Amino acid sequence: MLIARLPELSRGFPFVTKIHFQGFTMKIIVFSARSYDSVYLKPCAEENNLSISFVETRLNAQSASMAQGYDVACAFVNDVLDREVFSQLKEQGIQLVAMRCAGYNNCDLKAAEDFDIPVVRVPEYSPHSVAEHTFALILGLVRRIPKAFNRVREGNFELNGLMGFDLNRKTIGVVGIGKIGREVVKIANGFGMKVLGYDPFMEDDIPGVTPVGFEDLIQQSDIVTLHCPLSPKTQHLIDFPTLQSMKPGALLINTSRGGLVDTSAIIKGLKERHLGGLGIDVYENEAGLFFNDRSEEILDDDIFTRLLTFPNVIVTGHQGFFTREAMSNIASATIQSVCELRSGNPLSYQIQPHPAGSAV
Repeated sequence: MLIARLPELSRGFPFVTKIHFQGFTMKIIVFSARSYDSVYLKPCAEENNLSISFVETRLNAQSASMAQGYDVACAFVNDVLDREVFSQLKEQGIQLVAMRCAGYNNCDLKAAEDFDIPVVRVPEYSPHSVAEHTFALILGLVRRIPKAFNRVREGNFELNGLMGFDLNRKTIGVVGIGKIGREVVKIANGFGMKVLGYDPFMEDDIPGVTPVGFEDLIQQSDIVTLHCPLSPKTQHLIDFPTLQSMKPGALLINTSRGGLVDTSAIIKGLKERHLGGLGIDVYENEAGLFFNDRSEEILDDDIFTRLLTFPNVIVTGHQGFFTREAMSNIASATIQSVCELRSGNPLSYQIQPHPAGSAV
């Protein structure tokens, strides 16, 4: 077995290597695939003597039969990996489920364990990409960028209605101080912001952040940004009572998982003029919307449609991760896991059934 450095794919992810095998070829099926997935995954797979196929179909109980004849099923954020799916994957001989993302709230880990199918993920594809997108949303809201952009294109250079505020000396509350959260802290420090952080697993000596309780963070922050995993404990972490305890006019940012926020409560908070603005890259019912072109369709989701009517709301379609560096690292880490399976080595990125910590 020859192990060589992979400078292009491991940029920002230096411990990932490219592994060449002179052995049998494993077959991978990639669900919820788009053209950009093939651009990054296919060359990496072929260089490691792996056969890879791509289907646009989401993985769920109705489509799991498509995995027949493959060894590895590669899934994404909106695929459904429940007990029924794992049962079918086991019958079809799937040996590994590779999540090409960091989050795994859509995966029944207990079912995976019961059917003896290991699940791996990409824990650190690019914390910078999501952290930087977080501040793109913040600056877009604070400086009214979408509104200003549309005005200029129409020849309107009026400044009324575009007043913003300085980030310097404002307080930002970071919920979830994992890899992404720490990058957010660094950027916030660069703007001269006061940073409050909440994470039940946070170390006390993280530079640039003051640890506080969740309630204190919510009450004291001018901007609250979410970077924690979605679990039964964090489902609708931001509900209407929580919104009411926020500062009047405070901003809420979510680039983590849509289910962290009760969207109906958000709409109520916006209508009452208590919530000053919302920037989201994720939505709790995004599975039927995001990653697809719906421009010629009438959207059936009344809550999402209502959200888009507010002038102080910016929505992007789960693109926070979407940079060249992140896609390269996702491909590299995913293929590394398949190669480890084939060689019988321990799976470096295997998800345990009952993980601890703020793996965000």
